[in-house]
Amino acid sequence: MKPDAHAALEQYRVRSGPLGSTAAEGNNGAFIVPHNGLTFVVIVSDGEGWDHVSISLPKRCPSWSEMCHFKDLFFEPHEVAMQLHPAESEYVNNHDFCLHIWSPQNRRIPTPQSILVGIR
Repeated sequence: MKPDAHAALEQYRVRSGPLGSTAAEGNNGAFIVPHNGLTFVVIVSDGEGWDHVSISLPKRCPSWSEMCHFKDLFFEPHEVAMQLHPAESEYVNNHDFCLHIWSPQNRRIPTPQSILVGIR
């Protein structure tokens, strides 16, 4: 995760209530972020060995391009980040229209060769 990813979004940080935080928390906190005429709730954390960004909308899941936008805001271009499908026994759903981006800290996520994904 970019060390100062929050800086570009600081004006959108939630500062009060249960999700409230300050700039002192860095990349940890909730942000209400406008993008392409929509308002996204973005919750970011970088603890427990993981970088994590959750992105939600009130009435639908974020699209692939919207998820890419937020991945680019928080992660360097060379960083691999993932949307994770855990074992069914580990499912948690606190919001029907929320998706997550994950990246382990200090570990490389293995990826398949690009030809296995599609033709460039």
